[in-house]
Amino acid sequence: MPRLSPIEAEEMFSRLRELNPHPTTELDYATPFELLVAVALSAQATDVGVNKATRKLFPVANTPQAIAALGVEGLKPYIATIGLFNTKAANVVALSQQLLERHGGEVPRDRAALEALPGVGRKTANVVLNTAFGEPTMAVDTHIFRVANRTGLAPGKDVRAVEDALLKAVPAEYLQDAHHWLILHGRYVCKARKPDCPHCAIRDLCRFTDKTPGEPEPVAA
Repeated sequence: MPRLSPIEAEEMFSRLRELNPHPTTELDYATPFELLVAVALSAQATDVGVNKATRKLFPVANTPQAIAALGVEGLKPYIATIGLFNTKAANVVALSQQLLERHGGEVPRDRAALEALPGVGRKTANVVLNTAFGEPTMAVDTHIFRVANRTGLAPGKDVRAVEDALLKAVPAEYLQDAHHWLILHGRYVCKARKPDCPHCAIRDLCRFTDKTPGEPEPVAA
C-alpha cells in the first residue's frame, strides 16, 4: 500500500484538527494517578465501562495510599463489571504499592519507570506520558493500528512498527494531539466492521481500497 505523502499527512491532520481543535481522552480522570488507573483498567474494556467503575471507585480511593489500603479484595467490587477484573485488581494494588515504595506516591514522568509498574505496558505508559504530562508520544491501540494501516499514514505489521512509523509520519505541529485524533477517528468513523467512509473527512486522502459505498447526506442550509 502506498503511504500518504508528507503533504497529504499535513492535510489529514489539518482537517482532523479543524473538526476537533482540542481532543482528549474519553476516560474520566482528574490526576495522573487516576489516569494511570483508568488506562490500566481499560485493556479489553470500553472507556464507558471503565468510567462507570471509576465514578464509584475514585470518590472512595483515588490515591496510591487509598488503593493500597483497600487491597485486592477491597478493590474488586468496584471494578467487577470490567473484564479481567481479578488480574486488574491485583495489578492496580501492586502498582500503587510500588509508587509508594519507589516514587513517593507520585506517578513518574519516565517511560522506564512507568513500564516497570505491574500491569503497565508500553501503550499505557505512552497514554500517561501524552495525556497527563504532555509528551508527544503515540499510544497505538487497535483503533490507531487500523487507521494507520487503512489510510496509508503509517502502515506496519505490529503495533511497535506502527508507533515508530507514526512518529516519523505525523507532522511535528500535530504530534501532541495525534494520538487522540486517530483513536477517535477509529472509534467513531473508521470503524472495524463498517467504516463510515461516506461521512469521513479524509476519504479522498485515504488509501483504503474497500471504502464503504455511498455519498454523504447533503448538509441542510
